[in-house]
Amino acid sequence: MKLLPWALASFGAASAVSVASKVSYDGWKVFRVNVGSKHTQFRELVNAIGLETWKGKPGGSQVVDVMVAPSQLAAWETAAGDFEFDLMHDNLGKSISVEGQFPVYTANAASDEPYAAPENTWFDTYHPIADHMQFLGDLAASHPNNSEVFVAGLSHEGRDIKGIHIWGNGGKGSKPAVVWHGTVHAREWVTTMVVEYAAYQLLESTDAKASSFKDKYDFYIIPVVNPDGFAFSQSTDRMWRKNRQATPSASCVGRDINRNWPNQWNQSTGASTSPCAQDYKGPSAGDGTETKVLKAHLDSVAAESGLAMYMDIHSYSQLWMYPYGYTCSGVVPEAAKYESLSQGAVAAIESVHGMVYEAGPICQTIYEVSGDSVDYAYEVAKANYSMTVELRDTGRYGFILPPEQIRPTAEEMWAGLSYVLDNM
Repeated sequence: MKLLPWALASFGAASAVSVASKVSYDGWKVFRVNVGSKHTQFRELVNAIGLETWKGKPGGSQVVDVMVAPSQLAAWETAAGDFEFDLMHDNLGKSISVEGQFPVYTANAASDEPYAAPENTWFDTYHPIADHMQFLGDLAASHPNNSEVFVAGLSHEGRDIKGIHIWGNGGKGSKPAVVWHGTVHAREWVTTMVVEYAAYQLLESTDAKASSFKDKYDFYIIPVVNPDGFAFSQSTDRMWRKNRQATPSASCVGRDINRNWPNQWNQSTGASTSPCAQDYKGPSAGDGTETKVLKAHLDSVAAESGLAMYMDIHSYSQLWMYPYGYTCSGVVPEAAKYESLSQGAVAAIESVHGMVYEAGPICQTIYEVSGDSVDYAYEVAKANYSMTVELRDTGRYGFILPPEQIRPTAEEMWAGLSYVLDNM
């Protein structure tokens, strides 16, 4: 099978990432702080210095990862003495420069040589957003009888929110739906690659089990559900998280798509009301441009054939989670089934490369999250199973996961997904 150019020679220059206006993280440091019981003190420290967090909540998590700018280092060194902390990135800018050296691909479109999966280099490095869109088109074109590209809608800046629909025997749209989302948060680049790897396995794998999945479910896979934010993270600010929609604050842009879904949106501690915050929930429930598109698409496939599974893929922390996010006291009626599936998934993951994931409900496993897609898929779209995962790692690299870890992360995640598909 010949897989046509995943990045055409004529396409490489247009998709190259501009560096002229990029935010520089040279000299920035990232620390992992053991907050312990000093939640109030650490929150005051974060607010006083104006630090941004990578992981955890300054007012409630035992461990919080924070970025510290060169201009903040003196204040940090003075105030952080009461806490135990480890250095994650000594120079964040240097880590980013290693990660973001995108290759420019050329391809011999006239070649009749079959495409050999072991020789594939796509999953060995990160890529510009335009190349990701080309990847989906080429993958679908190579399997025209059981896949096609679809556009769920347009982003706020007018980009296609593009996915691939995959089916098996019986034709498309005839079976319960499985929906997978990636790159909700723009800076979580490895999620894009992992979702694409799952689509690739469904179509390219010769394993009988992969074929059985296609014959049992219709797959709707969107590797980049936040294309504006993803493009911005590549062109301007590597650490950008939200979409690029205007807010009531003229100086702050974007809402967190995964705090904007119209379900349990108004919880007081599951998202921020500040337009400048990374987890800003937006002025009103479901008002995000991308949220509207994703909600409409999810509702549509659920109404058409039923939603067997929804999965929202994030990084980092190595967690496999399920509802609820908006409450730590509520327990889903299917908790035993969820726990069994999740434990099986993390065991399957560990069997591949030895990586250990933790399983459990979202709120109890990571922190309270309101207005999220997983709870919406479970409570409103009535998914049989609605889950989310936080991929590698647990904090050594965080969002700046080295390219050499893309493929093993994708391989172990495919094992986890396969286990759930085979047992749910």
